[in-house]
Formats: sequence, C-alpha cells, structure tokens
Amino acid sequence: MTLPTRTLGALTVSAQGLGCMGMSQSYGTGDETESVATIHRALDLGVTLLDTANVYGAGANEELVGRAIRDRREEVVLATKFGIVRDAEGHQAARGDAAYVKQCCDESLARLGVDHIDLYYQHRVDPDTPIEETWGALAELVEAGKIRYAGLSEAGAATIRRAHAVHPVTALQSEWSLWTRDIEAEIAPTCAELGIGIVPFSPLGRGFLTGSITSASQLGEKDMRAGLPRFSEENLSANLAIVDTVKALAEKRGVTAGQLALAWVQAKGEHVVPIPGTKRRTYLEQNVGAATLELTPEEISELDAVGEGVAGARYPEHLQRTVGR
Repeated sequence: MTLPTRTLGALTVSAQGLGCMGMSQSYGTGDETESVATIHRALDLGVTLLDTANVYGAGANEELVGRAIRDRREEVVLATKFGIVRDAEGHQAARGDAAYVKQCCDESLARLGVDHIDLYYQHRVDPDTPIEETWGALAELVEAGKIRYAGLSEAGAATIRRAHAVHPVTALQSEWSLWTRDIEAEIAPTCAELGIGIVPFSPLGRGFLTGSITSASQLGEKDMRAGLPRFSEENLSANLAIVDTVKALAEKRGVTAGQLALAWVQAKGEHVVPIPGTKRRTYLEQNVGAATLELTPEEISELDAVGEGVAGARYPEHLQRTVGR
C-alpha cells in the first residue's frame, strides 16, 4: 500500500506519520514485541515518517525504533529530537547550547544505529541560549552529513522566524487537534508564509477524541494524562460533549470518531502531516484509514466549532511555560 505524500519544506513524507513515544513512556506499560510489529506494519502500509526523541524512555525509544528499522532503513524518514532536560527541581526545562546539540546528535545516532537523522528537531526552546547559536550548530550538523533537515517543536512565531533566518526550518512539530488550537492564530500562518511544514502531535487529543476515555479512573498511575488538567474528572466530564459531537458526525460519515478528528487536522493544508501515536497495530490501521479521508466544507465547518469552550488547561503550569517561546 502507498499512502499519498506531502512535503515538509523540501522533505517528502507520507501524508501521515507514526508517533512512537507511547511505546516507551507516558501511556502505561509498553510491549516491545507489539511495538516493533506496529512499526513494521506502519511501513507495510506506506507510513514513512517515524517520530521519536532522545528523552522518550530516557533513550529507550530511540533504541527500540532503531532495532525495528535496522533492515528497513531505506523505507524510513527518521525524525528525532533533542533539548528537553530537567531543572534543579526535577521539572522539564530546555537546553540548546551548541556543544549540547552536537553531543545529543551523536548519542541519538548511536542509539538509533544509523549514520544520519532525516529530520532533527529542537524539542523545546532554551530561553538562556540564543536561537541563533542552536541553529548555527544544526546547520553544522547538516554540513557534516549527520542530519538532513532541522525542525522546531512548540516554538513561538518570532523564534521560528529567527531560526529560519539562520538555517531553513523544515518543520514545526506542535500539538494541534480539535481541542488544541493554540497555533492557529499566529504560528500556523507564520509557517505557511515561510514554507515550513507542520507536524501535529497528539492530533487525537491524547486519545480523548476517539471516545475511548470517559472517566479519569481509566488512567493508570503510569499514564501522564492523569496529571493533565483536561483529564481531571471534573474537566473530563465537561469535555465529553466534544466527543459526543465528533462521534455523531463520524457516524453520519460512516467512519470512527478518531478518523474524523484526524481528517480534520489533515484538511488544514498540504504542508500538514499529523503523527498520531500508538503502540498497537489495530489502532495504527484505523489511523491510516483516515489518511485518504476527504471532508466536505460543511463537515470542516461543523468540526471547527467543536473545540470551542474546552474545559481545563492543556498542561499544568510548569509544562505550559516551556511551550510557545
């Protein structure tokens, strides 16, 4: 099977990618055998863009992805990230000095077992290091052949422009879904103006938009969603109205709620390539089924209105302050 392709800057990828984070952290216990089988199935279905990061599972996710693609490297557009660290209080922080960028790249190459990374993202912007220094280091990595393209994650519009002036920003990876619309006012238009692709992560609202989560009690202690405001029992109950609307619209179209939510993100432009994450083949196959689903203008308009009035912040305060810099 061959999926349609889209372009992120000058990089051609499948119209939908696969987020691999949940195979190693954040959403309960992992299963390496099923995770590797899911990656292989994604490649069989024509998914080329695989997304990981050095921080996922403290390096374990890169190692898993590396093992999975060892005999299929030529089929993969491999994306990973650097830049998330922990501060003195154990909270998420960012680092982007040139020496650290190069060190992280070498470490990721070793864990992945490859000689180059196709798309290397700055995972979060370091407020204490000029973006020009970070992107100067990324440009040097391109020249050295260690990476092909460079991207940003969760950056603000002004930072995107400054980085792009140093070296082309191929893609911006940020959260974008029916209930997370933060980038639409300024960031998405900036990317469109500059010819930068957008790679939405959590396009299914961390699984919420599929309708599979109806109570906070379903989230185990190893599930990061239990600490997110939108998934508190009170906010979750209020947000179920969003899912009810999506499910009703999906039923009319004869697809799943998740497929409809994915198709809405995909409809935002030919430069938009969502990376729904999953660690199971069943969900992967459902997600890929949305890659060719085209919505009518009326359906898009109805879905545009769904995310208004979401209850609860996207992140707790200590995480929220690391995005949009």
